[in-house]
Amino acid sequence: MTAPTLQEIASCVSGYDPNALPVAQAQEFIARLVPRIEAVEMLALRSALGRVLARDVISAINVPAHDNSAMDGYALRGSDLRPDAQTVLHAVGTGFAGQRFDGAVQAGECVRIMTGAVMPTGLDTVVPQEFIHADGPRIMIPANLVRRGDNRRLAGEDLGQGEAALGMGRILSPADLGLLASLGQAEVPVRRRLRVAFFSTGDELRSIGEPLDAGCVYDSNRYTLWGMLQRLGVEGLDFGVVRDEPAALEAAFRAAARAADAVITSGGVSVGEADHTKQVMAKLGDVLFWRIAMRPGRPMAIGRIGGTGGNGDGAILFGLPGNPVAVMVTFYAFVRDALLAMSGATPKPLPMLRAASTLAIRKKPGRTEYQRGIVSRAAPGNSVTPAQAGAHTSREQWQVAITGAQGSGILRSMSQANGLVVLHHQQGDVAAGELVDVLPFDGLV
Repeated sequence: MTAPTLQEIASCVSGYDPNALPVAQAQEFIARLVPRIEAVEMLALRSALGRVLARDVISAINVPAHDNSAMDGYALRGSDLRPDAQTVLHAVGTGFAGQRFDGAVQAGECVRIMTGAVMPTGLDTVVPQEFIHADGPRIMIPANLVRRGDNRRLAGEDLGQGEAALGMGRILSPADLGLLASLGQAEVPVRRRLRVAFFSTGDELRSIGEPLDAGCVYDSNRYTLWGMLQRLGVEGLDFGVVRDEPAALEAAFRAAARAADAVITSGGVSVGEADHTKQVMAKLGDVLFWRIAMRPGRPMAIGRIGGTGGNGDGAILFGLPGNPVAVMVTFYAFVRDALLAMSGATPKPLPMLRAASTLAIRKKPGRTEYQRGIVSRAAPGNSVTPAQAGAHTSREQWQVAITGAQGSGILRSMSQANGLVVLHHQQGDVAAGELVDVLPFDGLV
């Protein structure tokens, strides 16, 4: 099936305007553009952390396999418990985890049992060890401490035979590996790892180790891109710094498109750029150039490049701005979810934290702004008022302080920050103490 052209995708996005594109519309466009990896491989559990599950995993067994005790104590029949007086029972044996007690248990009898041990036949309740008084085999249980069925785990309570344990598209976590191991599953089907090529463009850029001539800067973008890609679990292919020369750019784009499913560049997409990057992009693929209603990160290129990418229609191209902060912001606003979707995962919205701004922030409606901030717990007496917090009042309040100058080239501010203050498209000025949305960096950058 032939993939739709970019113009066909644009026609499906309401109000599409490449010269003033809201963030939400750009995200919608990209979601319609990106294909998904289809190739599947089987991996051992210990090699599958962070990989994308290719098929639903259906449990072949009950977990737990049998009714078992939730704690150390005595297993008994709930019908033997006296509602308003002490219950006296006679212990007839012990059930250990992994060693089932198979003896007969009559009315008025109980079995000492350990956590995880299979419940003896006919018994349905466990009284914790610390609740009873023992006089040899004579076990005395005070009234009204336990009810029938207490402290018993039922067979299949965690997961029933034939039930879906994990769904396709899930990014496997440490807990998921444990769950799969509990099913006896040694291997798991996952999507092939996404391959992402990246490089920086510009005659002024130098790689680490090269002499820094007058007017030149060291390229930092490839290192932040590499780090962000590592966090996503994709295979990053670093194509280095490419000079602003048509032949060199064309060779780099062609090689990157052959090697990868997606290509990310930084630099060369702004209006009026005195280089050849945009022309080479347009020559080699179906590419659109956007001015997005956001700050930082207004210029961006999106499309397909080459014709031999991993999905047959060329590699997906993300042309990001050159300024270091804009690279990171546009990556998290647009590229992250796109790469997850390409990997076969089901992207989920990043969690936002509501925090009170310590200072007033100037903001004009009509664009989305991302400002670097430092989030902390509000000191006692400094929490927001109910009127400021609205429906978001809670005992624990958070506050956020902007890191200072917000220029898109000030990479140090991203290093200092622990989150991005997200000022939405229609939002205006923010008063001191007003709640704002914050995208925490923890686990992200």
